[in-house]
This record gives sequence, C-alpha cells and structure tokens, in this order.
Amino acid sequence: MADRDRGNQTAIKEFILLGFGDLPDLQILLFLIFQVTYMATVTGNTLIVVLVVADQHLHTPMYFFLGNLSCLETCYISTNLPRMLASLLNGDKTISVSGCFTQLYFCGSLACTECYLLAAMSYDRYLAICKPLHYSTLMNSRVCFQLAAGSWLNGCLVTAIFVLFLSQLIFCGPNEIDHFYCDPIPLMELSCSDTHLVILLDFILVSVFTLPPFLLTLISYVCIIATILRIPSTTGRQKAFSTCSSHLIVVTIFYGSIMIVYLLLKHDTLRDLNKVVSLCYTVLTPLVNPVIYSLRNREVKEALCKAVSKYVAFTKTCRDSKRIT
Repeated sequence: MADRDRGNQTAIKEFILLGFGDLPDLQILLFLIFQVTYMATVTGNTLIVVLVVADQHLHTPMYFFLGNLSCLETCYISTNLPRMLASLLNGDKTISVSGCFTQLYFCGSLACTECYLLAAMSYDRYLAICKPLHYSTLMNSRVCFQLAAGSWLNGCLVTAIFVLFLSQLIFCGPNEIDHFYCDPIPLMELSCSDTHLVILLDFILVSVFTLPPFLLTLISYVCIIATILRIPSTTGRQKAFSTCSSHLIVVTIFYGSIMIVYLLLKHDTLRDLNKVVSLCYTVLTPLVNPVIYSLRNREVKEALCKAVSKYVAFTKTCRDSKRIT
C-alpha cells in the first residue's frame, strides 16, 4: 500500500523552468544579450585553453591553472545558458526530471570545483610574489596537478552525494521552478517530503566550499598587496596593484553571490533577487574571467599575436600554392 501511495505521489515527469517569464516584453532582448554573452564567453575561454596548450612559453603553473579555469568556465556556462536560450527562443520551458537532476549535478560540481580552483590560483600567486625564491620548489608540476585534480574530484564527488540525497525526495506537484536553471533551493521547495536533512546538507556543503577558499583567497591577496606596497617603483606598484585588485573584485563577486543565494536566502528581499544574483556566478564570472585573468597578461598577448601571425602566414601560403596549381 505504501509503495502504491509513493507511486501516486511521484507522478511528476517534468518540471517547468519559469526563467524570466515575468518579463514577456523583454524576451527577444534577453535572448540577444545572453546569446552574445555565451558566444563571447565560449570564444574567450576556448582561445585561452588553445593558447596554453599550444604555446610552450605558457607551460607554467599560473597558466596551467588558468587553462583549467577557462575549460571549467566553458563547461559551466554551457550547462545552463543554452537551455535558457532555447527557452527564450521557442517558449518551451519544460525539462525532464532526469534532465533537471543532470543539469543540477553539472552546475553544482563545476561551481564547487571553481571555488577551490580560484583558491589554488590565489595561493600560486601568493607564492610567486611573496616567496619568489622558493616558488619553483613549492609549486612544482606535481603540486599543480594535485591542487587542480583535488579541486575537480572534490567538486564532482561531493555534488554527486548531494544530488543522490536530493533525488530521494518525492515530488507530487506543483512542478514550476522559479528559476532559469535547476537550482536546488527552488527545487527542494516543490518537494512534499521532509527536506530538513537535505537543506542542512546543502547549507553545510555551500559553507565548506565557499567560506574556507574565500578566506584563503582573501588572505593570499592581502599578503600579495602588502608585498606590492613595498615595491620601490611607483609604476610597477600601480600595475601590480591594479591586477590584484581586479582579481580580488572578481572572486569576491563569485564567492559573495553564491553565499548570498545559498546561505542568506531566508530574507525575503534576497529571495526576490535570487535569479539576478545567480547571474553573477553563472554568467558574469565566466564572461569576465578570461579578460581579468588572462587576456590582460603580456605573455598571453604575445602568444595570441604569434598565433595570429602563424595563421596569416599559413593562409597566405595556401593561397599562393593554389595560384601556382
């Protein structure tokens, strides 16, 4: 009898992602904005991955982490934005239950991975600037691999455990998720099961994956800025300070927006801003990270110029060979 009641309760086969349905007059404008954002993000991050792999001069710990970050950002924005673009274009807001949990898993695992990957990058910069004599010893290829692999594995495994708990919940209606992707909090609100354990698990995981790496990143950049202030050259000090401050602003937006959404959602005002704040870590940071972290670096600019020169020379050779034949 209990099994039959459970079967009757789990009649939901799909969810409806409301997205930005409360702004019907802006659907076309939103589609164009997000389409341009998605193309720019994928292009910028893919370009960095290609340059880091292809150019020998970029085979250093810093660019190893930047390549990982760019690869992650490409995957991250591709888990939610294409689905939202399709919804804005054709009006189909439905997503299957399995598709919803799959999207939730990839979004969650990539976000958790980025939290610790950004901390590893800040630690790398701390060693490079504050401990330059010991940098090559402390940040060797083995340590780089362990930090990157640990970030990826922790994010994937922990999110798998959370999604496994979440999938045990019973959903018996309604099936409308007030978000543009399958976010766990509005999803848990639709469940007719007892969600206290899952909510507690979600709170603990978000705390573990945001607060420690954010504090580590903050401490690293405080030490970096303190070291920079001792640089005798005014020009060098201003340039280094500008770079570090822009890094710190981006990571603060990323960590801060996640903490606001997942740790402070009991406040009604923040609850209303949920979707807007979520755009900061799902769309904004993947867009600006390649510019802030990579495309402003001299080595990346030189590698890009070299790659363009080789491409121009190659196309010219192909054109000349066609004329001869």
